[in-house]
Amino acid sequence: MHIQLRNLLPLDDIAVCWHRDADQCACRKPKPGLLLAAAAKWDIDLPKSYMIGDRWRDIDAGRAAGCTTVLIDHGLVQERNTSPDLTASSLDEAITLIFSREQEKFARQR
Repeated sequence: MHIQLRNLLPLDDIAVCWHRDADQCACRKPKPGLLLAAAAKWDIDLPKSYMIGDRWRDIDAGRAAGCTTVLIDHGLVQERNTSPDLTASSLDEAITLIFSREQEKFARQR
């Protein structure tokens, strides 16, 4: 999967947590450890960033890291601890929503 992603997208990095929930590590979502580490490594401004995911764990991790969150809702019935900032039915729609939101912010700043 990582090879496919790197072939399709201009990625700088891929981070993975191999732990199980029982390990209680800081990098396992819904904890924000991977996002915080990436922010430190790549000088990412998390409050200006988006966390896109299809599970409540993604949304909770993004929220804990201070990101704007986008849930890709495939109709999966799952426990939700937090509500996402935006909801989309696909990655394409999520990108469209993000661009639209950022354009609105830019227009308000002018």
